[in-house]
Amino acid sequence: MPGPVMTDRRHLANDAWEALLTAHAAVMKQFAAEDIWEDVSMREYDVLYTLSKCAEPLRMTDLNRHVLLSQPALSRLVDRLAERGLLERGSDPADGRGVRLSLTDAGRAVQSAIGRRHARSVARAMTARLSPGELAQLETICRKLASTGRHSTDKHSTGRHSGSDKDEVLFL
Repeated sequence: MPGPVMTDRRHLANDAWEALLTAHAAVMKQFAAEDIWEDVSMREYDVLYTLSKCAEPLRMTDLNRHVLLSQPALSRLVDRLAERGLLERGSDPADGRGVRLSLTDAGRAVQSAIGRRHARSVARAMTARLSPGELAQLETICRKLASTGRHSTDKHSTGRHSGSDKDEVLFL
């Protein structure tokens, strides 16, 4: 039977988790309501953003590690983005059956334009509620949580940032 210290720690952990999810939901609703997304959904933007941070095309399985979608939902979303000319599929030289995904010039332009507006929006939302010290602490905590279980050999683990290196923000 767990002692009082273990029970307190478990409650604290669950309270922290609930607070994290509640904060995430609140800021996501705020961001979703903003008029910055043009004709791209937030999920589509997440895929465009992820591909924009990769130096080389990604396999679908690698992309799937970076977005919160099931494999079938991601495949349908990729199909829609490809049909709209925002990303392209190429063959994988290491595996003739594999497909690698990359942004087209149009996809890069859409991601960049939305990313700049989103970065400003995130900065406004975060700095309105948190001091610089709290922002630094939040970043440290989030990076620590995000690194849990990440393989050190994952060459596509670039962090989750928006428009440019100058305006790095966590895409929530």
